[in-house]
Amino acid sequence: MNTTIASVNDDSQARLDRLADIAQRLLDRCRARGASQAEVSSSEETGLTVNVRMGEVETVEATRDRGIAVTVYFGQCKGSASTADLREDSLDATVEQACAIARHTEDDAAAGLADRELMATDLREFDGWHPWAIEADHAIDLALACETAGRDVDRRVENSDGASLGSGSSLSVYANSHGFLGRERSTSHSIGCALIAGRGDAMQRDGWYSYALAAEDLEAATAIGRRAAERAVSRLAPRQVPTGEYPVVFAAEVARSLIGHLIGAVSGGALYRKASFLVDSAGTQLFPEWFAIDELPFLRRGLRSSAFDAEGVATREAPLVSAGVLQRYVLGSYSARKLGLRSTGNAGGVHNLQVAANAGDLDAMLRGMGRGLLVTELMGQGVNTVTGDYSRGAAGFWIEDGAIAFPVDGITIAGNLRGMFGAIEAVGTDIDPRSHIRTGSILVGRMTVAGES
Repeated sequence: MNTTIASVNDDSQARLDRLADIAQRLLDRCRARGASQAEVSSSEETGLTVNVRMGEVETVEATRDRGIAVTVYFGQCKGSASTADLREDSLDATVEQACAIARHTEDDAAAGLADRELMATDLREFDGWHPWAIEADHAIDLALACETAGRDVDRRVENSDGASLGSGSSLSVYANSHGFLGRERSTSHSIGCALIAGRGDAMQRDGWYSYALAAEDLEAATAIGRRAAERAVSRLAPRQVPTGEYPVVFAAEVARSLIGHLIGAVSGGALYRKASFLVDSAGTQLFPEWFAIDELPFLRRGLRSSAFDAEGVATREAPLVSAGVLQRYVLGSYSARKLGLRSTGNAGGVHNLQVAANAGDLDAMLRGMGRGLLVTELMGQGVNTVTGDYSRGAAGFWIEDGAIAFPVDGITIAGNLRGMFGAIEAVGTDIDPRSHIRTGSILVGRMTVAGES
């Protein structure tokens, strides 16, 4: 992809210096008002988004946002306030408002900053800053080229939901009264297209997109459009399958949702509220013995790489699942205290999960499965995190003799997540790079598929 990278006039460090200075001054004001602890988050974000459809420009939007959030603690009483106005009187009012809220809240034994000794000291960057000096006209040209390439693939592609290009950058500073000050800068870029094949009741929609921290890592716009068209055409003339129990392969782009359900179930908020089917599951066997998930926060150009979490706690490489056994939970300081545990450096979420593969690519997995369902799209929100019950609408392809036989839609797949985790038979090498959950396709040995009665 032909890109122009902004580097000569990069003022990001100066802007970070300004955010850091504001954060330090706000902490001083919190102390002056009697706060026993305080923390400040400050950020600036810029972005450009263009949308086109059927060869015409629909929207062009340039954004520039900023925000300051102040949290104070008077003992274990907490108050928070925020503003986007950096004038001194507005900053003063924000601190005063946070303090007033804290003085009217009840004590919470779990409230407070993360423990001082957990603060990060090695504040590295991980090659996540790649501004794209793209003008709106060039962005429009790329989006149009993406859509046109897709519409030209097959005469059955007669309509479009449009193509888009987005580019953004974010600067953030987190500081607290332990003396911690962390600075981060990141960029993200995307190109995507959604196309419609067929006519009337026979229409099928599908798409494709590319997402990366650096523009040079994006797929070519024309290749994205062609892939979107191929996916839409491949779904024409779908059939249903008889209701029954079958092996199911989740394609990589939807397989990460299974890992996302695991993360939700082992996150501190769900656990201390007893709203998870995995309460008291640390140390138990949830997956087959070969299965493993590692958290890798220090990956170069990792989508969620960071030296510290949202509370300044040092991140670390650590297994989440090893030999099929859940090794730990995903905790910030508040949820950790509620559970009588320590923060795992996951305030704000996980940092680059890597699911170990034990199989080949998707084609090899389908050949190994022989007969069953390949899921490429999931619909609905039919997942109960309290019980683990899973029931979602799905579309994809029926597999016979290890190869795609015909497209399928209008079906429901169902099971229980605990049972599904234990029934995983294979993870592929076909990792989808567009997510911080890095997994290939996942084969679940048996699920209920509700199709034709």
